[in-house]
Amino acid sequence: MLLPAFIEQGEGDTAVFLLHGVGGSKEAWVHNQPVLATAGFRTMAWDMPGYGASAPLSPCTNALLADALKTLIAHVGARRNVLLGHSMGGMIAQELAALHPELVHGLVLYSTSPAFGKADGSWQQQFLQSRFAPLDQGVGMEGLARKIVPGMFAPDADPARLAEAAALMSRVPAESYRAALSAIVSFNRLAELAAVRVPTLCLAGALDINAPPAVVEKMASRILGAHYECLPGVGHIANIEQPALFNRAVLAFLKHHFPT
Repeated sequence: MLLPAFIEQGEGDTAVFLLHGVGGSKEAWVHNQPVLATAGFRTMAWDMPGYGASAPLSPCTNALLADALKTLIAHVGARRNVLLGHSMGGMIAQELAALHPELVHGLVLYSTSPAFGKADGSWQQQFLQSRFAPLDQGVGMEGLARKIVPGMFAPDADPARLAEAAALMSRVPAESYRAALSAIVSFNRLAELAAVRVPTLCLAGALDINAPPAVVEKMASRILGAHYECLPGVGHIANIEQPALFNRAVLAFLKHHFPT
């Protein structure tokens, strides 16, 4: 497995791996990574395989994505590893925790869920068709971003922040976007939540319609000792929309469980 591309900032015994969502990249964390690093945490923001400077996977599966993360963790070689995963990144974090629990010492599951869609598969296929249709019609990733990113923010969100998220998504290769979505529609680690035995923060955005607060709160209820927090007035991409709010919640969790 090739080493994924990543940006490293900070020093310390605890490594925090920042795992972006399907429309992001390592640059999605520019408002967050320096804050965590300054607080005494060693941080790695990766490009998921197929994104940014990371080579794509063929086939692209949840297990192989987790294996890529395992490769990065081994390369970093930290004493303690905390996985902070947003949306699809949270699913990859759960996948790795299920397959290699010995590598994971803490989890921040942010605007994500333990399973995708419904068991019969029809909802998943409808979701893929709705996301792929604009690409099939030739609008490209830029057109797709203009279509779906506004719905991931609060109605009164700062237009500059919205434009930032749309620009990130526009740079995702269409083939990688298709491959990533095709992988996560089969994701389901619901049964493994009860086996999680590390400090866990389940973080939601109050206005998130992609990973609604009720879903995140229920996920937290299935993890022994997990802390649930809902950030007010933000949608699906709180770390960009309201970074100060997001950073405070994450740092409070990290400082409590992994003091530097």
